[in-house]
Amino acid sequence: MDYSAQLDQALNALHSEGRYRTFIDIERKKGQFPHAVWQRPDGTEKDITVWCGNDYLGMGQHPVVLAAMHEAIDATGAGSGGTRNISGTTVYHKRLEAELADLHGKEAALVFTSAYIANDATLSTLPKLFPGLIIYSDELNHASMIEGVRRNGGAKRVFRHNDVAHLRELLAADDPAAPKLIAFESVYSMDGDFGPIEAICDLADEFNALTYIDEVHAVGMYGPRGGGVAERDRLMHRLDIINGTLAKAYGVMGGYIAASAKMCDAVRSYAPGFIFSTSLAPTLAAGATASVAFLKTAEGQKLRDKHQTQAKILKTRLKGLGLPIIDHGSHIVPVIVGDPVHTKMLSDMLLDGYGAYVQPINFPTVPRGTERLRFTPSPVHGAAEMDHLVRALDGLWAQCKLNRAEMSA
Repeated sequence: MDYSAQLDQALNALHSEGRYRTFIDIERKKGQFPHAVWQRPDGTEKDITVWCGNDYLGMGQHPVVLAAMHEAIDATGAGSGGTRNISGTTVYHKRLEAELADLHGKEAALVFTSAYIANDATLSTLPKLFPGLIIYSDELNHASMIEGVRRNGGAKRVFRHNDVAHLRELLAADDPAAPKLIAFESVYSMDGDFGPIEAICDLADEFNALTYIDEVHAVGMYGPRGGGVAERDRLMHRLDIINGTLAKAYGVMGGYIAASAKMCDAVRSYAPGFIFSTSLAPTLAAGATASVAFLKTAEGQKLRDKHQTQAKILKTRLKGLGLPIIDHGSHIVPVIVGDPVHTKMLSDMLLDGYGAYVQPINFPTVPRGTERLRFTPSPVHGAAEMDHLVRALDGLWAQCKLNRAEMSA
């Protein structure tokens, strides 16, 4: 085989379909979020506003977070020095896990280097703990959940997105004595719709199934203390395993699960993705702990309220222009373009002409024909930035003669 030619073929296929991913080199400016500097390929620079970031609340620049990180790095140095089992468990990791367990009302929590690893490692390990386990997975679950389910070697069933009736059919068709787990999300990040948590918990009770929820796009942003949609809806006690991230609303890095002490202990003891990974740097753990603690407070609630207001304002203004947005009531604002080439072109035009950075979202992240620009307004986006973005989108939609038929849910 000509390996080089094979790589060329794979990459050229992405280029020809218009879905080759281009990384934009940016440098965020502390204290000036969402502003950043774009380093162009030719070496020149341009001031931009980031409209697609996952630092949803701007906590990546919050003084409380930065002070905790400085204190930890001055005290302990850079890295953790090992895996959690071999010298890599510090007071910072233990404090973070205690803070997360408290956040979700669980006995324990387990911190991983990312929420992807937390999902993959946990879901791929559970069949070892429960022989014969059948996992029922929403068809739009995140790639990390899909990978964990795929790799575990056990039985799996995929139910239609948010279709509780279909899930019931699948549960009823299997052996009542077989161990079962339902895996789903609270907020699906591409359309911004919510999972039917209570209805799924009802089915889990009826069929004696465990529940596993991914709250990655909800922790910090929903609930009176930032515990996610399940906290908002007073359902945390009905969920067996809660997955979350420290890299989005909390503005740092890392992921975790929160569950019973026994469940966390079993995953800790059996999951290769946890056992053989170097632990999170203490400075990251310290920053995450400070962020989680801050967002539990009344000041954190102010940020959550402003965040939701910003999303509503942007959606209302884009709807007023007739742009094809999807609105499920969450903080995510998807604008459908429907073609990968046009989506990339619009993204480039916004960046080059208006200094507004929003990354194009194409297949396989979303289905073909639903390619989109996905905006994430935040409390640190001001009125001037929003006015500029709305005018830019209005002008480009007219210039490119794109469809303005509304696609609101």
